[in-house]
Amino acid sequence: MRPSPAIVWFRRDLRLFDNPALGAAAASGAPLIALYVLDEPAMAAWRPGAASRWRLHHSLASLARDLAALGVCLVLRRGAADLALEGLIEQTGATALYWNRLYEPWAVRRDGEIKARLRARGLRVESFNASLLFEPATLAKAYRVFTPFWRACLASPEPATPLPARERLAAAKDVAGDRLEDWRLLPTRPDWAAGFREVWRVGESAARERLQEFAGASAADYGAARDAPGQEGVSRLSAHLHFGEIFPRQVWHEIAAQVGERGAPFLRQLGWREFCHHLLFANPDLPERPLGGRFQRFPWRRDDEGFCAWKKGGTGYPFVDAAMRQLWRTGYIHNRARMVAASFLVKHLLLPWQEGEAWFWDTLIDADLANNACGWQWVAGCGADAAPYFRVFNPVSQGEKFDPEGAYVRRYVPELAGLDKKFIHRPWEAPREILRAAGVILGETYPRPIVEHAFARKRALEAYAACRD
Repeated sequence: MRPSPAIVWFRRDLRLFDNPALGAAAASGAPLIALYVLDEPAMAAWRPGAASRWRLHHSLASLARDLAALGVCLVLRRGAADLALEGLIEQTGATALYWNRLYEPWAVRRDGEIKARLRARGLRVESFNASLLFEPATLAKAYRVFTPFWRACLASPEPATPLPARERLAAAKDVAGDRLEDWRLLPTRPDWAAGFREVWRVGESAARERLQEFAGASAADYGAARDAPGQEGVSRLSAHLHFGEIFPRQVWHEIAAQVGERGAPFLRQLGWREFCHHLLFANPDLPERPLGGRFQRFPWRRDDEGFCAWKKGGTGYPFVDAAMRQLWRTGYIHNRARMVAASFLVKHLLLPWQEGEAWFWDTLIDADLANNACGWQWVAGCGADAAPYFRVFNPVSQGEKFDPEGAYVRRYVPELAGLDKKFIHRPWEAPREILRAAGVILGETYPRPIVEHAFARKRALEAYAACRD
């Protein structure tokens, strides 16, 4: 008699290698049903944004191909996860369920209820960590400052060695599911994702190849190169990590093996990712409410015209505009430029950080609830280990420091490409004949600054003082 099947519920662990839930299910000897559920009701306000949906489509397609090569079909279901699971259990007689944990508040609540209900019915239900180096429950306290948090992580046992890949899987009888195309995760008209395809490779194989490339070529110089958006000095692993095409411990061990101590600056950035997820786990309302209580009283402005200019990359500050156009074209912003663009919104325009957070959520292919919320609160000065509010990034000096030749601006703000590096970050100061020679007409081919930096900085500090008092 054929044994009852086991369900492997894929979520943001879209890989076969070093997948604890898949490994445990395979080790049980039961024939496997691979399942992915698009549970948008549970996600509520934090359903995947448009860019993430594009990325999810291609990641699922890649996973389906990898599973099919081992004889397993990926079953797709859309709707509430508890109903999808119960329906699949009734349909197939499955007696075991395996998944890898998520740490967003909605997922923790939903998964706890599902686990309790199914175990009460006699099913075997097991969950595993497959997305963090150090689980929130393993640390003795909830930290709000990064350095002691990371020190505690480094004092913990080192992340386990990655699990080997399974060369074959026992498949259960085929089960009908949705067609991925019917989910309509991809744009139709206009095809705003055309630039994504030029930049990104998707899937587990691409993630592992990218890690090898980075570890072999750039990781040792990451500390010096990571702030230069005009160079390829960063890992570009963020989307692979978010969708679980690679486990952070794979990254940890690969960097340690190839780079040794010189990899510490990059591993510290993995630590910031951990810190954000631990903060969200301990503070479920992090995406909506500032950790710093006095910021509830902050006198934010409303400026629809300014917000639109910021989103479109039309602020008149080339470094900020390059960042926002890179986002629209590629679904990604280099981290240094991301901080400067975010600071411009909340401090130059005095617009609520939640509005920027929502825009990034919709347009970033690596949009991650924990990282996005923490990053915006850090820039706004109201989060854990936040930059002091009086630190107002000057978009001109930031551009001149981190993009001194103007390569980043020339790539994403091509109407300024003919300007000399002396004026590439401050075109409004260029003499008329230099602007004419470069084909730049301020106010026509490129906007003048929508707000003056010194004025904006003074206004932001006054607003902060009022909030503090």
